[in-house]
Amino acid sequence: MTEQRIDLGLTSTSPAGGGCGDGCGCGHGAAASAPAVRADAATTDVIRVEGMTCAHCVRAVTEELNALDGVEVVDVELRVGDASLVRIAGTADDDALTAAIDEAGYTRVR
Repeated sequence: MTEQRIDLGLTSTSPAGGGCGDGCGCGHGAAASAPAVRADAATTDVIRVEGMTCAHCVRAVTEELNALDGVEVVDVELRVGDASLVRIAGTADDDALTAAIDEAGYTRVR
C-alpha cells in the first residue's frame, strides 16, 4: 500500500503573536512545560497526535516542543481525518514530549 499525501497549501493568516480567530482550538499562548533530558545519544521520535487541523495547530505544537531542552528539530505532517505525525529529533525525554503536546492542547496517541 502506498502512502498518499495531499498538500493543503496552508498559510498563516493570524495577527502577529498568534490567535487563530477561527475557533480551531490551537491553545496558543500556553506556557512551555518543564524540560527533561535523556543521557543517551540524539534520536528521532515519531509521535501520533490527535486534534491538529490547521497550520496554527502545527505552530502551537512546534513551539511547545521547541521550547524543551534537548529538542533539535520538529517536523509535523498534518493528516486530515487521522492523527498527525510529529517527528522530533534530539534528546528530550519522552514524558517531556508528551507533556509539551498536552500543554499545546492536543492528545498523543499511544
